[in-house]
Amino acid sequence: MIGPLSQVTLVVGNQTDAATFYTDKLGFEKRADEPMGEDKRWVTVAPPEGDLEIVLQSPDWFEDEEVVRRRSMIGESPELAFSVDDCRETYETLTDRGVEFHSPPESVPWGVQAVAYDLYGNRLVLIEQNGDSAAE
Repeated sequence: MIGPLSQVTLVVGNQTDAATFYTDKLGFEKRADEPMGEDKRWVTVAPPEGDLEIVLQSPDWFEDEEVVRRRSMIGESPELAFSVDDCRETYETLTDRGVEFHSPPESVPWGVQAVAYDLYGNRLVLIEQNGDSAAE
């Protein structure tokens, strides 16, 4: 049987800078930072209360055309949606930390959401669900 999703991969331009953004700006934990042979690292981050890890992948893990293809993927990952208790408060905190937002918190049928960007333009959706939506 297939279990829960455990990791998603973001191709990033610089693993160190990306890890710093996710830990210092968003408050995530670095879960792994291990060498993978010469000049390669396995780096993952995750929200403190989450099981899903984000793999911060360097395009330099690959060779030839695949490096070019992976570089073109930087900033083009699917949106990542994160649950928050208070979207407006989280928005203020992250704005104070220098996180760039595409849209401030706004009421939507399922609650309140805001959309931020990481260092590479990946969209990070913050969602505070309505009490009714969370139960469905």
